[in-house]
Order: sequence, then C-alpha cells, then structure tokens
Amino acid sequence: MSGNEFRFFLSCDINLPVTFKIERLDGKLSPPKPPDSADGDGTIEDRKPELYVECSLYIDGAPFGLPMRTRLESVGPSYGWNELITLSTKYRDLTANSQLALTVYDVSCGKNEEVVGGATIRLFNMKKQLKTGKHKLRLWAGKEADGSINTTTPGRVPKEERGELERLEKLVNNFEHRVVFQESGANFLIPSPIASTNELVTVWDPEVGKTNPSEHKQLKLARSLNRGIIDRDLKPSSVERKSIQRILRYPPTRTLTGEEKQLLWKFRFSLMSEKRALTKFLRCVEWSDVQEAKQALELMGKWETIDVCDALELLSPVFESEEVRAYAVSVLERADDEELQCYLLQLVQALRFERSDKSRLSHFLVQRSLGNIDLASFLRWYVAVELQDPVYARRFYSTYELLEESMLKLGPSANGDEDGFKLWQSLVRQTELTAQLCSIMRDVRNVRGGTQKKIEKLRQLLSGLLSELTYFDEPIRSPLAPRVLISGIIPSESSIFKSALHPLRLAFRTSTGGTCKIIFKKGDDLRQDQLVIQMVSLMDRLLKLENLDLHLTPYRVLATGHDEGMMEFIPSKSLAQILSEHRSITSYLQKFHPDDDGPFGITATCLETFIKSCAGYSVITYILGIGDRHLDNLLLQDDGRLFHVDFGFILGRDPKPFPPPMKLCKEMVEAMGGAESQYYTRFKSYCCEAYNILRKSSNLILNLFHLMAGSNIPDIASDPEKGILKLQEKFRLDLDDEESIHFFQDLINESVSALFPQMVETIHRWAQYWRNLQIIIILRFDYHAILKTPDLQNHTSLNLQGKNAGVDL
Repeated sequence: MSGNEFRFFLSCDINLPVTFKIERLDGKLSPPKPPDSADGDGTIEDRKPELYVECSLYIDGAPFGLPMRTRLESVGPSYGWNELITLSTKYRDLTANSQLALTVYDVSCGKNEEVVGGATIRLFNMKKQLKTGKHKLRLWAGKEADGSINTTTPGRVPKEERGELERLEKLVNNFEHRVVFQESGANFLIPSPIASTNELVTVWDPEVGKTNPSEHKQLKLARSLNRGIIDRDLKPSSVERKSIQRILRYPPTRTLTGEEKQLLWKFRFSLMSEKRALTKFLRCVEWSDVQEAKQALELMGKWETIDVCDALELLSPVFESEEVRAYAVSVLERADDEELQCYLLQLVQALRFERSDKSRLSHFLVQRSLGNIDLASFLRWYVAVELQDPVYARRFYSTYELLEESMLKLGPSANGDEDGFKLWQSLVRQTELTAQLCSIMRDVRNVRGGTQKKIEKLRQLLSGLLSELTYFDEPIRSPLAPRVLISGIIPSESSIFKSALHPLRLAFRTSTGGTCKIIFKKGDDLRQDQLVIQMVSLMDRLLKLENLDLHLTPYRVLATGHDEGMMEFIPSKSLAQILSEHRSITSYLQKFHPDDDGPFGITATCLETFIKSCAGYSVITYILGIGDRHLDNLLLQDDGRLFHVDFGFILGRDPKPFPPPMKLCKEMVEAMGGAESQYYTRFKSYCCEAYNILRKSSNLILNLFHLMAGSNIPDIASDPEKGILKLQEKFRLDLDDEESIHFFQDLINESVSALFPQMVETIHRWAQYWRNLQIIIILRFDYHAILKTPDLQNHTSLNLQGKNAGVDL
C-alpha cells in the first residue's frame, strides 16, 4: 500500500450492530436526596449510591430502538462498569445526525430514581467520519440526556480542558480503516474529468432534484416495523400534542413536511381515536413499501370512523390505493340520498382517479341510483356528458352501461311504480327531447329578422311540424326535476330571449295540471354554471343546518352536452332594467309589497328577504371568486329575493381590471337605508355570520373542488392547483372567528367604496346603449334609402313593415 493512499469503509457497507463500551464515572456526586419513605434506621450519610447508565440512540433528533442499560454499580467514588453495550441498530442504518444519549441514574433514593446527569455525543464528526477511540464526556448534573439535533446536553469537553492522554486515546481506531458516512445506494465516488487547464468543467451532482437522503433515511428508520411495539405505547407530550392538533387543522390542500409526517407516524397508535387524523396519517404512508402499506391498512380498519367530508378527500387523486378508496366508499354509504346528491357531480368526476373502469365507486353510485330516480337521472346525465372526453370516455361509458344493465333488471316496486325498463326508457326520452330542442334552435336561428320573427317561427313549429311536442305520447321526466312529469310544451307561453344565442324559454305542462318553465341553450358550455349553482345549493344547505336562511335562489342547471343545457326559469328582472324603469330598488319593491307603516314604504318581510339574499350572495360570490359582475346579471324577484346568474368567470378570474371583492352597488346599499342605517348594519351582521359558518365547512368545499381537478370546466382545467389555492385563501383559515368578522367587514367597506367598478358599470351601460342606438341608426338609414328609390315605391310599405318588425331591440 502506498504511503499516500487513503483507505476507508463506507458506513452503509457495515452490517454490524453499533457497539461501544461504558467505562467509568469520575468526579464527586451531589449528596443523594432523602428517600420517599424513611424507615428511621438508615440515614442519608450511610447510604451508598447505586448507579446505572441508560444508553439511547437518536436518529436525526428522534429516539430509535429500545434504550439499553448497564448493570448497577455501587463501588465508588470512581464507579467503573467496563461494560460493552450492543444496540440492535446497525452502522449501515445510521444517519449523519445520529447521537448517543447517556443518562446516569441513582436508584438508592427509594421509589423514584434520581437523575445524576446526562450527556450526548454525536457518532459522526464534522467530516462525517465515525468517531472512534476513547471519549470523555461532561455530565450535565440533574438533567436527562437530550437527543434532539440542537441538544441542550452536549458532552463535548472543551479543548483547553483536555489532557495529552485524552488526545492520544481518541486516535485509537476500532476499525482497520476510518469509517465514512454514506447513504445506502448513493453514488459516493463519481468519475469526473480532471481539468489540466483553467477551463470550467461541468460535474454532474447526483443530489440535485433528489429527496433529502438524510430525511428519507430518518423516516424509513423511524417507521421500522420493529418499532411497532415501542410506538404502540407512546403518548405525545403537551408540545407534541399542540403540534399534532395544528397539523390536523391544516386544509386538505396543505402538503406535510417530513418532520410532520414523522410526528404523525410516531404517534399513530394514540391517534386512532381521532377520526380527523386518518386522512393526515394516510398522507404519511410510503405506499411503495409493501410492509408499511400493509400496516397502514390494518390501522385504517381499526381507526375511528371518519366523516363523509373526509371520505371525499380520500377519493382525490392524492390517494391511489384501491383499499383506501374502497374504505372511502364504505363511509359514503352512510350518507342519505339528499346528502349524496349534493356531492354526486364530484363523485362522477372522481371516477377519473380510480384504478379500473368498474370500480367500487362506480358500483356504489349505480346501486344507490337504483332506489332513487333523482340520483339515477342526474347520474346518467353527468356520465353521458363525459362520454366525449378523449381520455376517459371508456371509463364513463362503463358506468353508463352498468347503470343501464342494472336498471333494466329491476322489477316493479312494491308500491306499483314503473319497472326498470319503463324507468330507463323515461330517462332515455329526456335525451330525445333535448335533441328535438336542438333541432328547433337551428331552425329558429336561420330565420331572418328580429326576435319577434323568431318567436313566431318557434310557435309555428310547435303548432305545426312539431305538434307532437305539445302533447307527448307518454309523460317524460323533467331533466331538471326527475320527479316532475311533463306532458307537452305550451306554444303560446313559449318564447325566445333577445341575445346572440337566442335561448328558448319553454313552458311545459305537468301531469298534475301545472306548468314549469325552463331555458334551453345551445352553443354555451353550462358545466361551469352547473358547478357554481351546485355550490350555491350546498352552501344554502349548510347555512340552513345552522338555522340561517338567507333566502337564496339555487335555480336548477343541467349541462346536457359540452355546448348545450337547460336551466330553471325564475320570473325576475335585472337590476339594470329595474333602475331604468323604476329609478330605485325601493320603488320597485314598493310596487309589489307596499306598506305605509313599514320601513321605506315596504313590508318588513320583503325588506328582510332582500337584505338576507344580498348578504348570502355577497359571501358566496366572494368565496367562489365570481367575476364579471354587473347590473345585468344581478336579478331581483318581486318578493325581494336577489340572485346572481351567468358564471363565466370563477375562482378569481375577471375580465374587468381591479374588481371589488364582491358586487355591492350603491343602489343596493340605498335600498337598505344607506350605510348608516340599522338595516345595513343587519346586512353586515348576516354576512359575517354566514362567512364564519361556511368557513367551518371549508374542508368539504375544498375537497369537492379538488375532485373537479380533472374536469374540463374552463376556469378549473386551466390551472387546477392555482384555482383551489385561491379558493382556500378566501376562507382565511389563519384567522379565528372574531378576527374573520373584522376582516369581512373591511371587505364590505372596500367593495362599497370602490370607485373604479362604478366607472366600469357606467361604461358597460353606455356600451349597451350605443349598441342599441347603432341598430336603430342602421334601420333608419335603410328606411330613408327605400323612400329615395323610385322603382321601389310600390314595395315601400312591405319593406318598412319588415324593417319595423326588427326594431324590437
């Protein structure tokens, strides 16, 4: 061997247990404390200390393995053990931050052991070489050894206090060569080119982009199955308990750090009674480790049953284990049909994250639908719309096929309802009806002329070529409300809206003798509107469960395709139209609910309804980040219920610059009596109360949006992670209830005093005015051109009639 050659062992190659020797304790001991129960015969002076040393291994600040003890030694004052200690941990399992914690105890003091002192020593030095030879440690009197990374009981003796003999003893090596720390499986020596000039040389660093090996090793060691016996009895300290409770309050979007994962894993047994802890624990599991996954699944089966909200989290793309997802479905089985319908849209989207086409989730949705026609109808539509998905079409078709096969096997129910075949046919006829409505829209759009001409064409088609639509051969279940049977369209009460897409407003007869009105649109993707209204409906339910009814209007919306769908028609007027015709909201409400003794000449009930609905939609549109709010998409019913429509921009997107946190125009505040009135104060109180109620359900709402991450809804598909984080920010989970009240009141003040949105609203109104004025000018221009054409004098009245028919804008 060359004299200049340096040889060493790698710690990852040493398959031997960690071994060291405890020699002796030097120094003078403090007098022992009196025993717990004196017998009168012995005195403190004639009792001899009985000492032992407890040796504990710490890996990156965490205790690892069982502590080992020396024998009792009572011969002093220099107490000598000379005892070899062998740990169960092997050198290859150590990390660079491994430490030995040595604590000396005296058992001569009765029942309670007295701590003589403790000291800690790192196993590797600053050069990551294993320490060998003899080491003299300084005990910290009265303190147990602290094994944390920043230990409070360092055993290192300052250099100036070390003798020459001690320095020589440290040079003694237990191994033939030095031992250098190295992670198992890492590339320690990597050939690299040697530069003979001053040129820069690029050297590949294998650590870039990789998981911190020290942290990973720590987690692996801490999760050793051999620790199961130890961890089963571990209880967190008060500090650790606070840390755990903080982690459990994290939103489902929060990624856990390595230390947080280790903490939850360490106390997993004691957390099994905390149902909130299960989803966080399952996020700690390294599922690629077969043994660790097996243990996690065993614990999951014994854990306190979680809530439905947390089960939704387990169906997100974060969790791929089929067993975990099956467990989530078993929890969902406890939900009643009403609650399940609140989440049905997201549960269908969650099929994307399943491992197979016919998953436990798919079977569950189909089975529950067989007993509830509402669930069956909506499940069929939600799946049918996704059949055009280029990636998951087969997955959704599999569920559609399973639903069809299962329904066709159903016999007549005990109460004489339709059998499965008739039920399925009633749902299929919904699709046939929408196809006919699409055909009508194409014919109507091809009609030249104004809206009135198109309305006439619509009624003509319904009374003539498509007269079978006025009276169906058999009633059809309404796609929007499957329990309602519709029997035909009423031509005289059907119309067309004045807009670019010319949506149909159709009045249907019902089997009970009433009518229901719907809006059918072609050329517009209603899936985003469908999602928003579902959230409005869910939040309305959450508020009512807390006895807060804010008179919301969650009208029904159903996307029947990627560019078509229908929605419930609610008789109402836009605030823009109301202000144009009545000058104020108060005047409009006075027309329908006058009361000379009531506030502002309106019945107290009507004003309260207006105030509550304004508060409800202010909070909901803020949380969901609804954009493009103006007076044309804020509608008001004659009973005082205000509601929003048209949700083309959500999760913070807005075509206007500097939008306010929520849409609160001065006319709305004036209708409440102004910013100083008691009614406006009541409005703010309702807002804050609703905000805090919905904050309590933030995890549920975030989980539902997370399940939509794979959908093709525009404002989610563009950047799902960013959108969900924006939603999370709106809940301000860092604030307590009192702080959130002050926060939301500031938002209200900011929204009311915002000047820029008022300017944008004025520009919007002028744009609408000039658009209408331009049409009138064009029509007048054509009119004068006709009068000046001698050859067309005989046709003037006919042409004028045609032009005037179009001036209905």
